[in-house]
Amino acid sequence: MAELGYEVLGLDIDVDKVRRLAGGDLPIHENGLGALLRNGLESGRLGFTTSFEEAAAFGDVHFLCLGTPQSADGHAADTSQLDAAVDALAPHLVRPCLVVGKSTVPVGTADRLARRLQELAPAGTGADLAWNPEFLREGFAVEDTLRPDRIVLGVRTAQAERTLRELYRPLGGPPCVVTDFATAELVKTAANSFLATKISYINAMAELCEAVDADVVALAEALSHDDRIGKRFLHPGIGFGGGCLPKDIRAFRARAEELGVGHALAFLGEVDAINTRRRERAVELARDLAGGSLENCPVAVLGAAFKPDSDDIRDSPALAVAKALAGEGARVSVYDPAALDNARKSCPELGYAGSAVEAATGARVTLLLTEWADFTGLDPVALGTVSGERNIVDGRNVLDAAAWRTAGWNYRAPGRP
Repeated sequence: MAELGYEVLGLDIDVDKVRRLAGGDLPIHENGLGALLRNGLESGRLGFTTSFEEAAAFGDVHFLCLGTPQSADGHAADTSQLDAAVDALAPHLVRPCLVVGKSTVPVGTADRLARRLQELAPAGTGADLAWNPEFLREGFAVEDTLRPDRIVLGVRTAQAERTLRELYRPLGGPPCVVTDFATAELVKTAANSFLATKISYINAMAELCEAVDADVVALAEALSHDDRIGKRFLHPGIGFGGGCLPKDIRAFRARAEELGVGHALAFLGEVDAINTRRRERAVELARDLAGGSLENCPVAVLGAAFKPDSDDIRDSPALAVAKALAGEGARVSVYDPAALDNARKSCPELGYAGSAVEAATGARVTLLLTEWADFTGLDPVALGTVSGERNIVDGRNVLDAAAWRTAGWNYRAPGRP
């Protein structure tokens, strides 16, 4: 928003994070975001605070960008961060303004928060609410923000729609869907559930391919040429992770159960189960290459983030596999170009390396589990000179199998002969 020319004040209750941001230090790894942070600070259009009172006095539009993680005691979404933010901000809203929810929430949340907002805000009905879900891909969040493929506006008043249309006018007119609160909330969870289903579908085909010695990569390519199906998210491997897809499909099912229509989303249970089995399959492939046992076996794990171009390790398939390998007695050495610090904090029991070559040195089995360009471009001949044994599990189906086999590697990948 600062890049588009607006005056912006960012609020967080984490004092250290606010201090770092105000100093131009980006606390996460996201391509292009550091430059935007510095541009905003240097222009004077961007600032940060921990004061809700200051934010309320400053803003005409207030974006709520809070996490909604999976509840500790079940599959439902935990909206406590969102609730707390509304409760802290609303009492300071003394003039007309628009509060805009960006978070992924159970359907019905916006309606509840709208009532809460007007109960607590001195401005009363002048404190309007809209729901405007985000569709950002980690690693491409700047691109997706400045050049979105669509904008969804869940509004109840004409003024809220006018405000948001004007706010997004500098983006050049991407498709805009104006709808009610409930539909706007469902768009995000429905989209994530569809993408998760597509990933698990091709991974289910991988299970079938392994049973008959077929090649799931060739199968996926053949399917992708059908324009009704397409190629995106039709990539077999060890499945999806991160802070969105896993918890969102579980929360979607949980909310459907609460609404008495759980049967409509029962299939998402199998989508989730297929995804979990892919991680187990990677461990099985590593065990097979190690000769049937991973006890005291040196293993290299290339990848810790749930996807490349990110340092996010939430529900990371790579780390889940690494921990499972260690649980079977393997001596695991993990390397990731961006997520090592987060991985060390989360999984101090694992070993870590400073490079892919260091991780693979002396390893009897190497697993590629996050498809960073650093890893897909590895030279199999050079890596073979430092590895203990030339055994590799391509958990993302991104390597040239023929080239690695020619270099003397025993190459295994989910869903391939």
